Amino acid sequence: MSAQIDNSILTYEVDSDGIAVITVDMKDYPTNVLNDKTVPAIISAARHAIADDNVKGAVITSAKKDFIAGADLKHFTSLTDQEALFNQVVEMNQGFIEMETGGKPFVAAINGNTLGGGYEVALGCHHRIAWNNAGYKIGLPEVTLGLLPGGGGTQRLPRMIGIENALQIIVQGQQLRPEAALKKGLVDHLVNDLDELVPTAKRWIKEVGTSDQPWNVKRFKIPGGEVMSPKVAQVFGAGTALTRGKTKGNYPSAQYAMSCVYEGCQLPMEKAIIVEARYFVKSLFSKEAHNIIRTGFFNIGKANKGGARPKGVDKFEFKKVGILGAGMMGAGIAYVTAKAGVDCVLKDVSQEAADTGKSYSTGLMDKAIAKGYGSAEKKEALLSKINATNQMADLEGCDLVIEAVFENRDLKATVTKETEAVMMENGIFASNTSTLPITGLAEASKNAENFIGLHFFSPVDKMPLVEIIMGEKTSDYALAAAIDYVMKIKKTPIVVNDSRGFFTSRVFSTFTNEGMGLLLEGTPPALIENAALDAGMPVGPLAVTDEVNLGLVMKILRQTEIDLDRKDESAAAKVAPMMVEQFDRPGKRQGKGFYEYPEKGKKYLWPELSNHFPTKDDHPLYEEIKTRYLTIMALETYRCLEEGVLTKGEDGDVGSILGFGFPIYTGGAISYIGYIGVQQFVENCDGFAQKYGERFQVPDSLRDRARKSEPVMA
Repeated sequence: MSAQIDNSILTYEVDSDGIAVITVDMKDYPTNVLNDKTVPAIISAARHAIADDNVKGAVITSAKKDFIAGADLKHFTSLTDQEALFNQVVEMNQGFIEMETGGKPFVAAINGNTLGGGYEVALGCHHRIAWNNAGYKIGLPEVTLGLLPGGGGTQRLPRMIGIENALQIIVQGQQLRPEAALKKGLVDHLVNDLDELVPTAKRWIKEVGTSDQPWNVKRFKIPGGEVMSPKVAQVFGAGTALTRGKTKGNYPSAQYAMSCVYEGCQLPMEKAIIVEARYFVKSLFSKEAHNIIRTGFFNIGKANKGGARPKGVDKFEFKKVGILGAGMMGAGIAYVTAKAGVDCVLKDVSQEAADTGKSYSTGLMDKAIAKGYGSAEKKEALLSKINATNQMADLEGCDLVIEAVFENRDLKATVTKETEAVMMENGIFASNTSTLPITGLAEASKNAENFIGLHFFSPVDKMPLVEIIMGEKTSDYALAAAIDYVMKIKKTPIVVNDSRGFFTSRVFSTFTNEGMGLLLEGTPPALIENAALDAGMPVGPLAVTDEVNLGLVMKILRQTEIDLDRKDESAAAKVAPMMVEQFDRPGKRQGKGFYEYPEKGKKYLWPELSNHFPTKDDHPLYEEIKTRYLTIMALETYRCLEEGVLTKGEDGDVGSILGFGFPIYTGGAISYIGYIGVQQFVENCDGFAQKYGERFQVPDSLRDRARKSEPVMA
């Protein structure tokens, strides 16, 4: 690495006091990231400052709204030579060591998001000053991508704030607001005025100007205890168990990070960075990191940018959105719409019901204010955007109307006709149905080309996905408008073709059905739930069925029987009526389902469950249950892809992860097939089909892929 300044990456200026300001400003990138161009440029500029006798110290800052947002994942994931990457990472870290041992003070002037490798640049400085703005974060989130800090983060942070505190940041992938970062010791000082950030950094150099890192001083001791001290040894023992408990062994990078801290903090920095580099390379080339980055970063990012939006259709600007039905879904849709700055009308059959729906937004804003993320002014502004009403006439002029009424085809047809009579002539009508085919619902519309499905997930304010469903007659104009709206409210859209249950509900129902099937097979309820959690699902099938409501499940199943004119023989069709009609346990909302929901205290499995579904000695084994859950969902996702419900495998991955929590370490429900290998997947399906029935039957096209060793492309 030469000492030449790369002006395409940063600027280098020395003021009259002899303080160099290194301003990172990548010309061809929207934000600053670390890659094979940025790192050499920063280190070269640092060397330039160290070598110049007229320079007293240096400030590293950014000309963009972020400081350095993290590593350039496109660059790092494109690398195939592990040893070359290892050498590159070691060389980077040696450059940071030069910076911190060069005899001149360096200050990081943090003006925006400072994450991962960006924060590691700051750690390589002797002092860190941040702008006190709650709109950005500071931290080391690498483990959430299946990686670990590779720029010295696992070594400098423990030496700076102590091993126990650092492990919480590193292993949990924490990202902190500036005030929290100051309290945790990640930064040394905050300034309230952005214009004072660099001047304050310069002043520190002139008035304090420490050029030694604490760990480079003789007799340095890690705050809170060394690795082998009794207290810290206990931290590692408990931490390993906790990490295993949280990750279920599915995310190896968290354990690698702990090993980095344990091994590296017993060595001098020059050797510690080599330990970290080895583990970093190991994590980067893991299947889990590859899957998480591809789906969790690139594919979700592509969807968030409207990658599925039809070309040649003008951007849709929403002036007034109508929401029919002020229940949980409608109230949530009204909140996210108003939060996006769009006027909306929340209509229900009574003013009282509409007002109750609006109060949901009031409650959310009150919580935000209590946590310091909102204000009375923001609350008032948001609530002023929601017109709660029982008058159909108030929907006049709406350019988008979303119905979120009960899952009843006749009711939906009625509100469609009534609304289209008053809304904007060429407006979009969207149904939030979770199961009823859009093409059939569109028959009630006078303009089926502008009829589309917008399937939200509950709670709307928290769940990031919206499934957009195309009916047979839905136009590109309606699709473009739907995607524009979803992007406006900062949700992630996937586009699917019409089908009963579409993609997400159809696939997710296989998970809940499997849980109820296990009950019928005599599997202990706790085993049913815990196996799902260990497989990586966020909640067990019985608990989530309680959330959905067994009464609703039963109604959907019976409506499907009527529509298809055939009896449903699934486990859900047997168990749901028993729970609702025989035991009067419809779900969480009523305080009783598969679980008991005491007013105070945590939920717990209904003790009588095992009496009504007796445990059998030959019930399925734990590991088999875990595999069975993921297999049935992946298989149904493949069927959706084969049938054209999904047009791209990546939509199945994104939708399964964001819609119902399919474990991200697999890459998603389609990528899971490749994660374990297509041949192994087919073998698993065949075994399950023989034991549990034809729902595990493998499509011929997938069997052919296995025979030819062809991957299922995401």
